[in-house]
Amino acid sequence: MTPVLLAWSGGKDAAWALHALRQRADVEVVALLSTITREYGRSSMQGVRMDVLQAQARAAGLPLLQASIPAQCDNARYETAMARTLQQAQARWPELRTAAFGDLFLTEIRDYRQQQLEAVGWSLLTPLFGSHTARLAREMLAGCLVADLCCVDTSRLDAKFSGRRFDADLLDELPNAVDPCGENGEFHTCVSAGPMFAQPIALERGETVLRDGRFAYTDFTLRL
Repeated sequence: MTPVLLAWSGGKDAAWALHALRQRADVEVVALLSTITREYGRSSMQGVRMDVLQAQARAAGLPLLQASIPAQCDNARYETAMARTLQQAQARWPELRTAAFGDLFLTEIRDYRQQQLEAVGWSLLTPLFGSHTARLAREMLAGCLVADLCCVDTSRLDAKFSGRRFDADLLDELPNAVDPCGENGEFHTCVSAGPMFAQPIALERGETVLRDGRFAYTDFTLRL
């Protein structure tokens, strides 16, 4: 089987990509890779806490690698951090040359990832790419995935959605212009249960804050 390193944001698409890859006989996910904003100790974009990411990795039964980037990060610094982490992964798993992402339909993002990986001798795998996102969202729910919205772009979706459960009621209430999986960046999620985990993760919802005058972040912490 081909070993695979899966990009891990802590959200539903990464989690469902792990589930999809584990249904295949030709690949094996050997580790997860999270891009961490070093000033905050959280996953970039999603804002998921580091200890929550680690709990997700434990529930998935996989090691979690980290690519550290600054809060104000351009493409060059991001690419350097990723290349360094891929090199570390390759040293640990010598046959590892494939990275997977939970991208759904944004071709320009997928092309960028492919170019970035090819530059360091790696291949790209996107098991969910081309999915019909309305059907995929319902498939995730039918498959017992549990997730909550942890970040909302308030220029695209009302801040009141931040912190809500990603469920059928939410999907029914989303405006028509909002992708059901938030693939255009309308929202991001934090996963706490699903078929990719051996056991659910107990999370507590914290406060919601507005950052950069645009993004509503809801904090989720491990329940003690």
